Amino acid sequence: MVQQALPQRDPEGPADPREAARLGKPLGAGHSENAVHAVALLLPEGSATGIRRPLLRTPAAQRPLARRLTRATTDDGLVVHVVHYRHRGWNGSAAHPVQDAAWAADEVVRRYGDVPVCLIGTGMGARAALRAAGHPAVTAVLALAPWLPDPEAVLDPEPVRQLAGRQVLLVHGTNDERTDPDLSYRLAERAKKVNRNVCRFEVHSDGHGLRQHRPEVQALVVDFVRGALFGHHYARPVADALAAPPPLGLRMPLASGFGASLRH
Repeated sequence: MVQQALPQRDPEGPADPREAARLGKPLGAGHSENAVHAVALLLPEGSATGIRRPLLRTPAAQRPLARRLTRATTDDGLVVHVVHYRHRGWNGSAAHPVQDAAWAADEVVRRYGDVPVCLIGTGMGARAALRAAGHPAVTAVLALAPWLPDPEAVLDPEPVRQLAGRQVLLVHGTNDERTDPDLSYRLAERAKKVNRNVCRFEVHSDGHGLRQHRPEVQALVVDFVRGALFGHHYARPVADALAAPPPLGLRMPLASGFGASLRH
């Protein structure tokens, strides 16, 4: 039976009782709850505004990464779920995807018990992952091409204190025309002041979808997840990025061919 989040009243209109967040089907760990040692929650893209349900292709876009993670962690006991949002937009102060991410982490605890959780978000979902990092079950956060507000255009800067005590990785293409790479650097710089376990990789010449270097990006995700959730040694570039002070550890280039020996 699919467990769903209780609907919350939308400030832009009455709540629809049929609207609820949910977890996609579990992938990995033999689909056995007894074999689950950690969970990765994938938070998809979205838009700035919109209270309709997300398009079906939005969560579907996360499946290649989900399959890559499960193949690489067969012996570790990782389960991957894609989070299905109630609404397709961030929607200002409502921050609906953050609420859905927090519910999803609660649901992980209900289903699997006290296991570590990694939030992996893309675009708007990356912002939600960073915001929801304060959930007690979350031990790691991975933000791919995060959509972030310009701190000079808002009254309050994006919070970073909830990232303390977590392993945090941001990844951004230098040619991203949809989400500003400079904003993710500036957030990482602020986060590094409250948490030394923050690093950021730049994918040179790649755009928002990180398609040009997808194999390297997926290998980086796998390396980070296995290190953050299961204690495996990070690849040398990741370990160096975490140890290096700004700006070096926050502008680490993702080398062509990264993780080639890990792909299968």
